[in-house]
Amino acid sequence: MVITGNLYLDLVLMTLLKFAGFVLVFVMGVATVLTWLERKYSAVIQDRIGPNRANIGRFRLGGLFHMLADPIKMLTKEDFTPDTPNPWMFRLAPLLAFVPALVVFAVIPFGPGDNFQISNSELGILFIFAIASLNVYGSVMGAWASNNKWSLMGGLRISAQMISYEVAIGLALCGIFMIYGSVDLQEIVRNQGELLWGFVPAWGIFLQPVAFVLYLTCAIAENKRAPFDVAEAESELAAGYWTEYSSMAFALFALAEFIEIVLIGCVGATLFLGGWQIPGVTGTSPGIVVAQIAAFLAKTIFLIWLQMTIRWTLPRFRYDQVMRLGWRILLPASLVNLVVTGVVLALIDRSR
Repeated sequence: MVITGNLYLDLVLMTLLKFAGFVLVFVMGVATVLTWLERKYSAVIQDRIGPNRANIGRFRLGGLFHMLADPIKMLTKEDFTPDTPNPWMFRLAPLLAFVPALVVFAVIPFGPGDNFQISNSELGILFIFAIASLNVYGSVMGAWASNNKWSLMGGLRISAQMISYEVAIGLALCGIFMIYGSVDLQEIVRNQGELLWGFVPAWGIFLQPVAFVLYLTCAIAENKRAPFDVAEAESELAAGYWTEYSSMAFALFALAEFIEIVLIGCVGATLFLGGWQIPGVTGTSPGIVVAQIAAFLAKTIFLIWLQMTIRWTLPRFRYDQVMRLGWRILLPASLVNLVVTGVVLALIDRSR
């Protein structure tokens, strides 16, 4: 097909529109709300009040204005740079952590059809693995360039932790690829639209329940979230790999972490909860399409809530426990799940 100038312009405008609607409005919007909501949710779990001091006039709205106060505070704080021989690496590190977290949403199908996917790539989850793994470079680079022994220890921890859990999460998701016969996320969602025995949705969570638990555990660990936040353990390393960062550089590291929370929810909803599929609902009418998009967003928000609940319920692991869990428990469990999935699929294929 020959792409003319007008068609190329239309494609660019459509891509920008989808990026603005999905990434800038939904992803960035939810990540921004999470900066306040997580502190408020943790306060509820721990029987505290939480953030409630920011106000406009007599209005406090439960501390909701903290979402406005936080960026103002970050923008006006001193942008401190430590005495380091690598100042450019120190400055570049937050961007290397922030940008990949946004790019991976290009292949997330948030609705039916190619019009509801920023990039219609057949690489799917492989693209997410490739880009998301670059995040570790930002953290390690920032730790090294900080010229701080606590930051360096945090950077070493995070590199070992992310590499360890990437192996386990990759093997855990192989069962999903084997069942649905594709790594294309849109194709995987379409295949989850079927019903098992006439009433059970063919969602990944029903076909691969062990893989779902492994995925969620490994994803939280890769995102350095509690109970796996040993890279920034306050009691041991001050603030870990970002100890020397302040102002907007610190904000970029923190916002990247919240964006990854949304990413974990999006990928989990796509692979295990049917994506935009609604059981028993088919069609292409505008009302159905809107309902399907809303279903995907609701599933994503549910998984975000689940991550927050896990974070503020379980105590932090020690570093050796994090490594032991990844290599001695989760990795063997992923391999066993992969072997069992292959055997079951072979038996089903043989019986046909």
